[in-house]
Amino acid sequence: MNIHSEKILIIDFGSQTTQLIARRIREQKVYCEIHPYYTDLAKIKELKPSGLILSGGPRSVYDKGAPTCAPGLFDLDLPILGICYGAQLMVQEMGGVVEKADKREFGKSVLDIISPDGLFAGLDRDKQECQVWMSHGDRIDKLPDHFLAAAQSEHSPYAAIRHESRPLVGVQFHPEVVHTLIGTDILRNFLFNICNCHPTWTMGSFIDTTVAAIRQKVGRDQVICALSGGVDSAVTAALIHRAIGDQLTCIYVNNGLMRTNETASLLQFFADTTHLKVIDIDAVDYFLTELEGVIDPELKRKKIGYGFIKIFEEEAKKLGDVKYLAQGTLYPDVIESIALDGGTVIKSHHNVGGLPDIMQLDLIEPLRELFKDEVRLVGLELGLPDEAVFRQPFPGPGLGIRIMGEVDRLRLDILRQADVIVLEEMKTSGWYQKVWQSFAVLLPIQTVGVMGDERTYENVIALRCVDSLDAMTADWSKLPYELIGRISNRIINEVRGVNRVVFDVSSKPPSTIEWE
Repeated sequence: MNIHSEKILIIDFGSQTTQLIARRIREQKVYCEIHPYYTDLAKIKELKPSGLILSGGPRSVYDKGAPTCAPGLFDLDLPILGICYGAQLMVQEMGGVVEKADKREFGKSVLDIISPDGLFAGLDRDKQECQVWMSHGDRIDKLPDHFLAAAQSEHSPYAAIRHESRPLVGVQFHPEVVHTLIGTDILRNFLFNICNCHPTWTMGSFIDTTVAAIRQKVGRDQVICALSGGVDSAVTAALIHRAIGDQLTCIYVNNGLMRTNETASLLQFFADTTHLKVIDIDAVDYFLTELEGVIDPELKRKKIGYGFIKIFEEEAKKLGDVKYLAQGTLYPDVIESIALDGGTVIKSHHNVGGLPDIMQLDLIEPLRELFKDEVRLVGLELGLPDEAVFRQPFPGPGLGIRIMGEVDRLRLDILRQADVIVLEEMKTSGWYQKVWQSFAVLLPIQTVGVMGDERTYENVIALRCVDSLDAMTADWSKLPYELIGRISNRIINEVRGVNRVVFDVSSKPPSTIEWE
C-alpha cells in the first residue's frame, strides 16, 4: 500500500544502525523505507523516492564479493547521501579510490568543516569543529572527478564529501547516532535543503491517507481482522473500522498459548470499549496437537502461523464472500523476516515468514510501514484507551516461543504461573510502564536445588526485561535488585516445578528480545 508522495529510500548494506537512520528520518516527519542493497534499479525508479541514503556496512568495498548497489544508481537524477560504507561505495563506483587506513577511526572524533554549506549549512560558527562518531578501518584516499572535500578529521582528509554540481554527498562518520552532536542538523539539511522534502508525514496524515487507500482497495467487499488484543491488532482493527465500518469482522483465536485469564479479559475489553464485531474461536486442542514434538523455533512459528490462516479461511467461508484478511504486521516484523543476499532470516514472524503460500485471502496490512512507537501514536489519534495502546508487546505465537523446547499443557501451566508473578510485581512496583517488555521464559533444562532439606531437580525460569523504542534494538532493563529478588523468591516458592530463576542481561543485537 504505497501511499506516500515524498519518501526517502535507505539502501541497506548490513549496518547495525540502518534502522536508526530510519528512526532519525521519521523523527523529522519525512517518510522513509529500508530496502536491501540488491534492490534493482527498476524497483527504485518505481518507488519514486525524493532521495536515497546508502547505509554503512561491515565489509570493505574492495573485498571480493562485497555488496554493491544496482548498476546505474549514481546516474539517477536523485540526491544521494552515502554514510561510511555507502560513501566509500559512491567514491569507488564513480572512479575514486578507497584503501585500508593507516590509522583506523573508531569512536569519537573531531570534525573540521571545510565547506559550511550543503550538509553543514546553517551551523553556528562555534560548531565548525564538531564531535562525530567514526567506525571504519578504511578511508577515502582519492576523490572521483568533480568531488570536493566538505570536512576532514585527524585521520580522514575526506571525512565528508560533495559533488561540485550534483546532489551527491557522503560522510565517513555516522550522523544517525547520538554521539554525532550535529547528526540531526546534517540529516535535516539533506532532507530539506538537498532533497527538498517537507515535514508533512504525521500520524494524522498517515491515518487520512491509509483510510482512503483502504476504502479504495476494499470497495464493498468484506474484511476479517486477526485480533489478538495487542496494540498492533487493536490499532489495525480501529483503523480499518474507521475506513469501512460494518464490512469488518474481527476474529479472536484462543490458541492455548495465551496468558492466565487473558482470553476472557480481552473479550470483555472488546465488548465494553469498542463497537467491533468479534467472533471468538476456541482452537486450543488444534494448536497443542500441531505443536506436539516440535522443538525447532522456526517450525513452531510456521506451524502457528499456518494454524491461524487455516482458521481464518474457515471462518471467512462461514461468513460468506470475504476477500481480505487484515493483520497487524509492523515494519520490524518485515525487516527481521527478510534476509540480505547470502544472509539468513533472523526469525520468521508468524504474520510474515510464517504465512503459507496456499493462503486464499488477500492481505491488508495498514501498519506494515510503522515502528511500534508510531503505532501507539496512531492508536491515541484514533481514540483508543491507554490500556489498549500502552500494553507491553506480546508475540503473536504467544507463550509458544517463551517455552524453549516442546510445548505441552504442563509446561504452559508452569510458565503461566511464573508469568502472572512477573506482571504482578512489575505493575505493583511501578516498573511495568518504565520498560518495553517484561516476561518469563521456561528453559529446556533442569537443575539441582534444595527445598525443605530435600534435593530437587526442577525447571529454570529466565526473567527477560528490556528497554527499547521500536524493538529493532534493545538493552536489558536495570531493575532494582530488590525487585528481581522478590520476583525470583515468589516464583520459586509459588510455582511448583521451578527451583531456579535467572536474569537475562543480553542486549539486541546480538540477542533478540524474545528467546525464539
